[in-house]
Amino acid sequence: MSDVVLELEAVTKVYGGGRDDGSQVATLQGVSFAVGRGELVAIVGPSGSGKSTLLHVMGTLERPTSGVVRVGGVDAAGLDDRELSRLRAREIGFVFQQFFLAEHATVRENVADGLLYAGAPADERRARADVALEQVGLSHRARFRPATLSGGERQRVAIARALVGRPAIVLADEPTGNLDSSTGASIMALLRELNAAGATILMITHDAGLAGRMPRRIGVLDGRVVSDATGAEPDPEPPRPRTTGERTS
Repeated sequence: MSDVVLELEAVTKVYGGGRDDGSQVATLQGVSFAVGRGELVAIVGPSGSGKSTLLHVMGTLERPTSGVVRVGGVDAAGLDDRELSRLRAREIGFVFQQFFLAEHATVRENVADGLLYAGAPADERRARADVALEQVGLSHRARFRPATLSGGERQRVAIARALVGRPAIVLADEPTGNLDSSTGASIMALLRELNAAGATILMITHDAGLAGRMPRRIGVLDGRVVSDATGAEPDPEPPRPRTTGERTS
């Protein structure tokens, strides 16, 4: 794959070993895949399949027990904590299900704070925050505080904060999980628009129906990649209407 922005090779993550019985739990087992620039990918699996651990490892929030994680061509294992923080600030944007907005700050300030660890000066942070808010259709709410926003607007702010650093990849963790179906659909439409404009997006979800409408789907089960498919699945065929007098079994 050309222009790879994220690559995992034989990644494992093992927890435990320090308990009295010495038991360990392998949450990720030999995970390998690559994501190219401009892709829109759903990582889908049931609760307990290893999706959250995979998100943390892809986002360099946790180090793998073994294997290789490359972000923007850089092997994260070779970096110390400070270098890893810089890589994360420069190359990765996060969108979490819980929004994690600072309630005391304005919308613009919340988005601009996404650049704090990138070392950008205050004027640049504010200017780039305004651009990101325009991307998600919230320029008119820049001076509002999160408490005055709807759930969908809060998620848009979180997406703008993830985009403001112009990262190589955006990791979205269940971005519609706390939203009603209509608002969730609008957030998915926004993610598609941003992807069409060039953003590389990986979305973590347990919703197989939602994942089925994505251009690429990576299925995870018991810490392993069990499928990797491209092309949106067709919508289920609606039931055929019964004609008058037709018998049912």
